[in-house]
Amino acid sequence: MSAQADREVDLSEWENCWQEGRTGFHRSDVHNLLKANVDKLICGRPEVRFFFPLCGKAVDMKWLADLGHTVVGVDISEKGIKEFFQEQNLEYNEEAVADIPGAKLFKESPQRNEPPTIPAKSTDGKISIYQCDLYKFSSAVAGHFGGIWDRGALVAINPCDRQKYASLLVSLMSSDCRYLLDTLEYNPELYKGPPFFVSEDDIKTVFGGSCNIDLLQSVGGLEEGHKSWRLDSLTEKLYLLTTKTQ
Repeated sequence: MSAQADREVDLSEWENCWQEGRTGFHRSDVHNLLKANVDKLICGRPEVRFFFPLCGKAVDMKWLADLGHTVVGVDISEKGIKEFFQEQNLEYNEEAVADIPGAKLFKESPQRNEPPTIPAKSTDGKISIYQCDLYKFSSAVAGHFGGIWDRGALVAINPCDRQKYASLLVSLMSSDCRYLLDTLEYNPELYKGPPFFVSEDDIKTVFGGSCNIDLLQSVGGLEEGHKSWRLDSLTEKLYLLTTKTQ
């Protein structure tokens, strides 16, 4: 991490990405590693309550909700959140969040009158997204979670904030929580990020005191869109984190 240790991106830069349409980090399909490992994430449990840190407009939220689970996301971009509901053909309500001054909650409305040509939605009000600074979110606001899908979150936060981020995520985990963490490994001398290089040692440093950490899958992740990063290789790794109380 040394080559990126001092690299910082502030919230306004992320907001500008959304406003200017620079959202190459968004995937239009459900993540292949999530689909391949969803059974390990759910572990036979019905109606799991999932947390999506820095969710953007991830289609994975709708996919898990359609499987019968509840989803709570957090993102700084109101534009991204509204685009999620619009692109998924979901009606939503907007309200202030008493515990976080200036924050908004966008909650899927369970009442929808959809034209018959549109496939019926099965989420029934299961998706809620908080528009706020992630570090102002807490279990006091939305309780604890039985599952976390972290794709593009840990790799996006400033490297200097990783311990703060890990402490927040651990505080949101219920005792039976299963946390899927997607990371990227590449030569950080060639690309300054974000997304940032995160090694297994980095994960152990910030999560190892509270969580068991298991590597589930490792795949080559270099795609056409990464050419501008000037990388010669990129590896995507998926970890399962569980609390040491389990």
